[in-house]
Amino acid sequence: MVSMVSRYESLQNAIEQELEAYDADAFVHIGDRFDDLLRYCTHFSGPDRDYAFVYGSGQSVLCAPRLFGEQAEREFIGDIVRTDHQQNGSTPVIRAIETINELTAAARILLPSHVSHRVISVLEDDFEVCTTDTDFGRAQKTSNERTQIESVQTAAQHGMAHAEAILAETEVQQDTLHWKGEMLTTERLRREVNAVLAKQGVQDAGNTVIGAGRSCSDLHFTGNDEIRTGETVLLDISPRGKSGYYADLTRTFVVGIDTWTRTAYDAVRDAQDAALAALDNGEGTEAKAVHQAASAVLSDHGFAVGDVSVGMYHGTGHGVGLSLHEAPSLSSDELLKAGHVITVEPGVYDPEKGGVRIEDLIMVTQSSYENLTDYPRCLVPSSR
Repeated sequence: MVSMVSRYESLQNAIEQELEAYDADAFVHIGDRFDDLLRYCTHFSGPDRDYAFVYGSGQSVLCAPRLFGEQAEREFIGDIVRTDHQQNGSTPVIRAIETINELTAAARILLPSHVSHRVISVLEDDFEVCTTDTDFGRAQKTSNERTQIESVQTAAQHGMAHAEAILAETEVQQDTLHWKGEMLTTERLRREVNAVLAKQGVQDAGNTVIGAGRSCSDLHFTGNDEIRTGETVLLDISPRGKSGYYADLTRTFVVGIDTWTRTAYDAVRDAQDAALAALDNGEGTEAKAVHQAASAVLSDHGFAVGDVSVGMYHGTGHGVGLSLHEAPSLSSDELLKAGHVITVEPGVYDPEKGGVRIEDLIMVTQSSYENLTDYPRCLVPSSR
C-alpha cells in the first residue's frame, strides 16, 4: 500500500516512467468529472464539462473551468491551478496547448487512449500524439484512499442493516411480505436503503440492486418486484462517497427457507471462504487463483460455473476505487499487489428459483489480506 504522503510523488513517478517509455515530452488529459482517471490524476471533482490536466518538465497543471478556481485550489494535488480568466476563456484543448508550450518545448505528447478523437485531432495540429492504457498505479490504494473506501463501506453496511431489519419485521399475508401495513417490494426496499445512504452522506449512484426470487438472477436488477415468502432477496449496495470512491456489499436473505436456498447459500458461503483462503499469501497471488478456488467449491456443491444459465455466470471479483468496476479482475492472469482493493463475491443463480450472492470488500496486503467489511453473513434476517 502506497503511503498517504507519497500519493503525488507516486503519480509523478508513474507519469515520468510512462513518458520515458513512449519517448514523450508531456502528458495531457482532457475530460470531465465523470472521467475517473482524470479525477485520480487531479483529485479535482469539478463540473460535467471538459477541463485539462497537463504534466511536463516535472510540473503538473490543472486548467480549471470558469467559476471552479477556488475549488480546484482546494482539491488539486499537483503544482499549479490556472483558471479561465487567466487564459481568456479559451477551450480546454487550446488551454492545454498553451500550457504545454509554457512548460516544455514538446514535440511528442502522451494522452490516455480513451480521450476523444476530437481532442486528439486538434492536438495533432501542434504535436506528435501517442496514447497509453496505463492507470498510473491507481489500482494500488494509498492509506488515505483506503480510509475513504472504508467510510463508504460503513455507510453501505448501515443501509444493509436497515434492509435486513425491515425483512425481519415483515408479516406474511398469503404468500407476500408486508411491512408497516403495505406490501414490500424491491422498489420500496430500495428507497428505504437509499434514504439511509443519503443520511450517511453518500450517493446511491443508481447502484442499489435488489432482486427477489427470479429477479435475483438479473445481476443489475433495479426494477419493481413483489417480495414473497420463501424467495431469496439479494441486496447489492454500491454507493459512492463525496471523495468519489465506491464501496460494494452484497448479502442475501430469505423469509421462509426451502432446500434449494439452503443448499445454494451454503455453497456460496463455502466458496467465499475458499476464495479468501486463496488470498492468504497476499501480494503475488495470481488473481485468477481466487476465482478458481471459488469455482472449485461451487462445482463440488453441484453448481456449474462459466457460460451457463444456472450456476455462477460472473467472475468472483473486481477492483473497486474511483470506478465501481476497475482493475484488477479476479479472472485475469495479473498478480495481486499490496493495496489492491477487490470484491470477493461468488454467487449462484437459477432463474426458476432465485439467486444467492455474498460479497465482501478486501484489501490485499504484502503477507495476506484485510477484510474491509464488518457485516455478518446470515440467511435469516434479523434486526441489528
